[in-house]
Amino acid sequence: MIQRLKDYDFTLIITPLLLTAFGLVMIYSASMVSAVVEGLESTYYLKRQAMWFAIGLVGFTVTSIFPYKHYQKLIKPIIFGVILLLLGVLIFGSVVNNAKSWFRLGPLSLQPAEFAKLALIMYLASVYSKKQSYLDNFSKGVLPPLIMTGIVLALVVLQPDIGTASIIFLIACSVIFSSGIRFKHLSLLIVLGVGLVILAIPYMVTDERLSRFTGAYQPFETPDSDGYQLIQSYLAIGTGGITGVGLGQGVQKLGYLTQAESDFIMATVAEELGFIGVIIVIGLIAIIVLRGIFIARKSEDSFGALLAIGISSMVGIQACINLGAISGLLPITGVPLPFVSNGGSSLFVLLISMGIINNVAMNVKRKEHERS
Repeated sequence: MIQRLKDYDFTLIITPLLLTAFGLVMIYSASMVSAVVEGLESTYYLKRQAMWFAIGLVGFTVTSIFPYKHYQKLIKPIIFGVILLLLGVLIFGSVVNNAKSWFRLGPLSLQPAEFAKLALIMYLASVYSKKQSYLDNFSKGVLPPLIMTGIVLALVVLQPDIGTASIIFLIACSVIFSSGIRFKHLSLLIVLGVGLVILAIPYMVTDERLSRFTGAYQPFETPDSDGYQLIQSYLAIGTGGITGVGLGQGVQKLGYLTQAESDFIMATVAEELGFIGVIIVIGLIAIIVLRGIFIARKSEDSFGALLAIGISSMVGIQACINLGAISGLLPITGVPLPFVSNGGSSLFVLLISMGIINNVAMNVKRKEHERS
């Protein structure tokens, strides 16, 4: 038992838990006033996230113990189960922020697209690890998994949830790129991808989506409409300076900056804890991403390596898109900051993902012990 505990990667246990605990503090700070204004308890959002944290801890424990190689035997029910959930939410889901992305289950809300991220990572890692011997054959080794990826992406786009679809696309690209496919096949996929995006643009462009671009890149031209949210984010970030105005002392969360506890929680961190707080959060997220890549490089099993790459890229890509949105580098797409933002489905998936990558790390350490 002692040796088993030593085999765990404590960096990937302590760091996510620290970020999540910090997120609970910031969620309470950012939402206590807005919750009361909405007629709720000041601790409403804190309690909901804490409940998901508790559920996520159970999931983390189970997936850290469950041998990751067994997922290859379960990959068909996992991926088809997620596809059924994505189809179901299009029919029975609830509309939030103009997207039909949620199931309402009593006090809980479930977002199937979050589970689709992890399911697709597992699927691509499983298929490409089995196809290593004939990855040179595009039609046999490379193309079949792309069809399933396209189906998942299409179902998320139909909600429509372009932000999550973009993350899923980039995660898939990272796993496919890391699988070892030939450069000419990779070049062909890039050309095909660009072509499909160009063809899809006329059908995907709407006034609302165009307004997100003008709001991101020309916010001061429409300060009372499209640019309002980003300007409030700028004010929060600028007010915080180096050390911040103090925990709980922020002003922008008091009805000026919307979604201060979710997508724009980093703006709240910047205002209350300053540049130092922002750097600490980004540093902890970077530790998780880099540690995951390190484990992938050390893994002798291609399935475990691709799982670690996929999960690390999921955390890193999601963080970059969130930080890009609050700083005006990217359009606002409603992507939460990993582990920190309010969002139960996202937190649950991230914690079970950390359990899986911990199991991969444990397998790597055991292999090292066997050789020594």
